[in-house]
Amino acid sequence: MHDQIKRDKRRQIPAVSKILDALGNFVLPRPFVVEIVRRKLSVIRANGASSGFEATLADIRRSLDQLRATRLQPVINGTGIVIHTNFGRAPLASEAMHAVNEIGPAYSNLEYDVVSGERGGRGAYVENALALLCKAEAATVVNNCAAALVLIVRLFTGKGGRHSATARTGKPDASEVVISRGELVQIGGGFRITEILEASGANLREVGATNKTTLEDYAQAVGPKSAMILKVHRSNFFMSGFVESPPSNEISALAKKNRIPFVEDLGSGVMIANASLGIAENEPTPADVLKAGPDLVCFSGDKLFGGPQAGIIAGKKRFVAALKREPLFRALRCDKLCLAALQTTVDLHLTEKINEIPALALLQTSEDALRRRAAAIVANLADLPIEIAVGRGNAKTGGGTLPKSNVPSVTIDFVPTDWSLTEFSARLRAANPPVIGYIADNRFKLDLRTIFPRQDDILMKAIRATCRK
Repeated sequence: MHDQIKRDKRRQIPAVSKILDALGNFVLPRPFVVEIVRRKLSVIRANGASSGFEATLADIRRSLDQLRATRLQPVINGTGIVIHTNFGRAPLASEAMHAVNEIGPAYSNLEYDVVSGERGGRGAYVENALALLCKAEAATVVNNCAAALVLIVRLFTGKGGRHSATARTGKPDASEVVISRGELVQIGGGFRITEILEASGANLREVGATNKTTLEDYAQAVGPKSAMILKVHRSNFFMSGFVESPPSNEISALAKKNRIPFVEDLGSGVMIANASLGIAENEPTPADVLKAGPDLVCFSGDKLFGGPQAGIIAGKKRFVAALKREPLFRALRCDKLCLAALQTTVDLHLTEKINEIPALALLQTSEDALRRRAAAIVANLADLPIEIAVGRGNAKTGGGTLPKSNVPSVTIDFVPTDWSLTEFSARLRAANPPVIGYIADNRFKLDLRTIFPRQDDILMKAIRATCRK
């Protein structure tokens, strides 16, 4: 009798074909949909019971919706964070996207010299342009700043094989990276500078205290095992009060005296004076830092530089050339799409067209312009059964850059009556495209500084659709 009941319950489990017919056309590839259906039905069979066809169908739809939500897709960023790591950091300039669209579908001269008709060097143009922009002897590019740091450390600590600098000098014991304790930062995703350096095979020689490191601390630490001195810019936090750190020119002089390389990790990649962005906080440019004497600097391409994800290295020509001979360099190199977007972004900097770089343009937008847009949007949505008003906000550069920056901004504030703020936020995230803001002062806020004007109509449609649900 018990076995009969189990067989009867299993007969109630719908067939895969019946579920697929009921789902109709779905935006995911059919093999994905079939796999999800089979998995769900397998779980039901294992449990020996079905909750009914409609409940099963609803459960499968939820699973498919969750899977679809993980696809890379545009979002409307109403958080007020300009360089948002979770949202892909810096949006690309339209000229950069034109270059990607031009290079992507066709063949290109990626590693071909059209003058000689022979094999050429990858990224030759962008390397020369970056060197000019950074006022450096040479430059090169890898796929992100962490990769740049790994490559540099492997070169100077002798972990990179026969091409490494220390291998050529015959000093295999020179494996220590001298770094201040106040610069052992943690970057996004829980990664720490210490872990990145140790993964490169280096031994860390920490100097100074968390809040105070002197030149004498560096001098006492430098010895036969010292492979390099590394300075990491505190781009994602700041310290105040009883704080001391020697300037780069003094550390550079110490490194030269001891005949070891000095490298500075800048991170943020800002190329222009912060005041021109309406930001009081001072962040050095690569050219500023190289003037102080480091042998190499590295920084991100997708932060305040405003380009694609990349790790840019600039400095002494002999060290850049040695980096490019490292076996690991090939594994970390950029592809044609990255280089196409990057070279266009470099051109925009060189021609001083920074208003065409979206991240920098967003930071420079005036409050008056934002307030006019906000008033128009609120007026357009006045008929909705929800309280909507123009508010105030403080935008941030984000992405581990300018941690003290607060840029006055304008928000659209919502106070829903039929849902909680959390529910309203979730409903907007379920829109197409997802609309993402934040909750503050008992309101749901959308900061217009990080919403492009071209998205205003899409935004209003999404809000209307959300309020009709």
